[in-house]
Amino acid sequence: MSKSTNRIQLELHVEDFEAIKQYYNTLGFSVVWERPPEGFKGYLVLNRGGNILCFWAGNQQVYDQPYFKQFPRDTPRGYGVEIVIIVDDIHSFYEGVKGIANVVEQLSQQPWGLWDFRACDPAGYYLRFTSDHDILDPGNAVK
Repeated sequence: MSKSTNRIQLELHVEDFEAIKQYYNTLGFSVVWERPPEGFKGYLVLNRGGNILCFWAGNQQVYDQPYFKQFPRDTPRGYGVEIVIIVDDIHSFYEGVKGIANVVEQLSQQPWGLWDFRACDPAGYYLRFTSDHDILDPGNAVK
């Protein structure tokens, strides 16, 4: 039996842990643990209200990973990936970070009833901050 209580882990490959920590700290994330970059061994785990993000490498080694090294270094890291972060009070949170975060879509109510906004982090990952909901509830389907 697995000891993990988190069945889904999102691992993002980034070049600079310091930029990531600074950006996500402004969004209310805190460092759970960090292994400083050393070859391929760097790792960073952040948490915000149960939203856990994992980052790997934190140095130039990210470009030598066997799969990713086939792409140019300037390829946007988050192209086609949306990281969803659930926030208790989306309106207050948005007001607090809209001048800090790189907001690419303003706070609005979506057709399925949830409020959300989108931002882009320093590594190019696309973040969707959304109001609290249960993703398993079919009531969240677009009608």
